[in-house]
Amino acid sequence: MCLRHGQTLWNVEERFQGHSDIPLDETGLAQAARAASLLAALRPTVIVSSDLQRAHETALALARVAKLDVAVDKDFRERGGGAWEGLTREEIAARWPEEYVSWDAPGGESVTEVAVRVGAALRRWAARLDDDGLLVVASHGAALRLGICDLLGLPESLWPALGGLGNCSWSVLQEGRKGWRLLEHNAGTLPEPVHSDDRPDVQV
Repeated sequence: MCLRHGQTLWNVEERFQGHSDIPLDETGLAQAARAASLLAALRPTVIVSSDLQRAHETALALARVAKLDVAVDKDFRERGGGAWEGLTREEIAARWPEEYVSWDAPGGESVTEVAVRVGAALRRWAARLDDDGLLVVASHGAALRLGICDLLGLPESLWPALGGLGNCSWSVLQEGRKGWRLLEHNAGTLPEPVHSDDRPDVQV
């Protein structure tokens, strides 16, 4: 399960956060507590977070309820924003109009670099699970979206088709015989059984 961190002041101000270590605001702390109360019911067995405090605080909220420790892995950091960190979208568009269109920050990480970094970390931690284990990764919007795309083996041309994650929303993935499957994306309620002619209950 991939869990995005709660709200920060920079989220509200639409500032590029990247590797900047911004804490949760009051709303973000409440979001983390709500998510924790729901996700604890799924009985996670491993919780790991980015080393940035907004993700770590979100993970700690779940860990307190689930009575687990939180491991930290810097490979789950957000996409590095280079010269854009701390700036609003309007400021970025005014100073770097061409780069803004492609969303490539000078001195920042490319989407490919982030996808490979986060995807590899997801595989590494998932490989440590017992057969009935549940991993919760507390990380960041762009990092998780790109890591999920890598995990699913999507070609880069299709990455924009996967939407973003809201604050303290999550995505649920499961590994089957033919690879990884995305069961839920940008969810804020507990997963429910799916009854469909598509047979999503079958591991394919």
